[in-house]
Amino acid sequence: MRLPLLILHILAGSIALLTGAFAMAVRKGGKLHRASGNVFTVSMLTLATSAFFLAILKSQQGNIVGSVGTFYLIGTAWLAGRRGERTGPIDWSALFVGLTGAISAVALGVFTLHNPGGVDKTTAPAGMSFFFGAILLLATGGDIRMLARGGISGRQRITRHLWRMCYGLFIATGSFFLGQQQVFPVFLRGSIFLTVLALLPFPLMIYWLFRVRFSKAYKAGPPPMPMPVSTLKTCDNIHIPSETVAP
Repeated sequence: MRLPLLILHILAGSIALLTGAFAMAVRKGGKLHRASGNVFTVSMLTLATSAFFLAILKSQQGNIVGSVGTFYLIGTAWLAGRRGERTGPIDWSALFVGLTGAISAVALGVFTLHNPGGVDKTTAPAGMSFFFGAILLLATGGDIRMLARGGISGRQRITRHLWRMCYGLFIATGSFFLGQQQVFPVFLRGSIFLTVLALLPFPLMIYWLFRVRFSKAYKAGPPPMPMPVSTLKTCDNIHIPSETVAP
């Protein structure tokens, strides 16, 4: 059971790293970005799901919590990019998953702090659990605000999609470049080069957040005002001489 899951996990992680980097490099909103983003999403959801079951089989508490949080962040990021202003039952379900992950992360941090010998060796330090719990609480706070307003649009929607995707990409890069250093040559293990690659999604996220914040292209415009039918019929009857139209 473990070997097929492990192979699936490695394959999904490899595809996620490649497509995530590609999606960050190409023009945002274009066909290549959407296609690579969809593949990245499927790969990350597969990565998180396989990690969840592997963690259960290996009794790795930290990886169970991390996989749930990763699934939540990537799933809600994809929904923000695809569904626009609409909300529905899936958004309420996502909120429940996010809250479960946040509470579990904080509880794991408290347990690790008071019982450092009671967790497996793969569990992150208590501070990392608290940090991840804070990230998930921040995200679920955004969910609650979105659901209370009945939707989200414009810069807020793009920001929601952007930072959650980038944090999910960081989980992939951090897990690989920092958590699997044994696959790299000896001279690279523990080097600043791997650390930079692991943290690269953060400066990219900051760059794109500034672009979204200060670019007019992402500003939500006012909804179009409906025009009465009588006005439309009147406009149809108006004749504009061709010589009065500027070339």
